[in-house]
Amino acid sequence: MQSLLVNYLLLLLRISLNLGLGFLRRPLAILAAILTALSIAFLNDSFASTFSEKVTRTVRQIYPHLAAKMRPPFTPVIRGRPSAKRAIYICGRPRWVFVFIFSSVSFILWYVSCGLLTVLWALAIALLATVLHASFRTPNLKARLNTFREEFRAVWRNYSEL
Repeated sequence: MQSLLVNYLLLLLRISLNLGLGFLRRPLAILAAILTALSIAFLNDSFASTFSEKVTRTVRQIYPHLAAKMRPPFTPVIRGRPSAKRAIYICGRPRWVFVFIFSSVSFILWYVSCGLLTVLWALAIALLATVLHASFRTPNLKARLNTFREEFRAVWRNYSEL
């Protein structure tokens, strides 16, 4: 399931980057495509954690006092086990704050650069591609291939016995 989500994330990320290439004549549209890709990438746990760690480490070298404020709030550990569903923090703020800010700024830049209609078409095509991919995907392909392999081995054994 998670690899399927990563595939969809990469599909959306690729569409964002393709839009950036399509708007080479419009610098605001390139910036909007980058911010859109970042806001989508912040939804990935590993990217958000790595981004937060790298930014905090860089800020710590320049201004340690600010880096101390960028730490996530302390989460208590109950009976020696951390919470299974822990919140992701980026630079000391909840992840949804960064996703909302980057999405809002990218929407405004898409609107200002007159590329909003193109983005809406691209998102509609991406949604259509995702739905088509999910509907044509064969369920449990690995199990079907294993079954076919076992059937082939059984037939092969019968031929070798003759």
